[in-house]
Parts: sequence; structure tokens; C-alpha cells
Amino acid sequence: QVQLVESGGGLVQAGGSLRLSCAASGRTVSSYTMGWFRQAPTSEREFVAVIRRTYGIPKYADSVKGRFIISRDDAKNTVYLQMNSLKPEDTAVYYCAAAALALSGTDWGQYDYWGQGTQVTVSS
Repeated sequence: QVQLVESGGGLVQAGGSLRLSCAASGRTVSSYTMGWFRQAPTSEREFVAVIRRTYGIPKYADSVKGRFIISRDDAKNTVYLQMNSLKPEDTAVYYCAAAALALSGTDWGQYDYWGQGTQVTVSS
């Protein structure tokens, strides 16, 4: 079992940057596929990025590709989401998630553990 706590959200102007952190406890993040999802107020949960347990190359949703970077620091047991060139459409609650077993890692149903989320608001 792993516990996840997100932080780093806030209010930022369009074009700005934020770095989200997902601190894990209980197990090391290297034992899990780690993903980021987001959910706007009236939208479904949406895949953002994933870094797989046994395959180090990350995968991104088309909407954030080239702007967001997911990374993992095993020494700190933390996963990050660096968000650059933010757009108002990126406004959402962002969640990190851990999967002991993942196929693509892009489906929210594949994940076993979730953080509580952190709000990201991008002003126009």
C-alpha cells in the first residue's frame, strides 16, 4: 500500500509554470507505475501523464505534450509534474495515482491508489 499527497497547485497566469509534487509513503514510487490525472469542475477525469514502473519513457496526453514533464525522484520518493506554458484549459484539480500493475497507464481504472488532489487555476 502507498499513500500519496499532492502539493504545488495554485493560481498562475496563462503562459506561466507550476511544478506539482506527489510525495509517497508506505512504498517507494519505483515499485509503482505513477500517473497524473486531472478533473475540471464539470468534466470527467482525464489522463495527463504517466511514468511506468518498468519502462522509463513517459507518456503524455496530446493536450499537454511538449508542455508538461513527468519525472520521478527515487531518493525523495516523489513524483513531479512540471507544467509549462499553462493555458486556461489546464485549470483543474490534479491528482497523482499509483498502480501496482498497469497496462497503458492512461486509464484511471488501472490505478490502485490516489492522492487528494491539488487545485491548479490558470487565469486568462
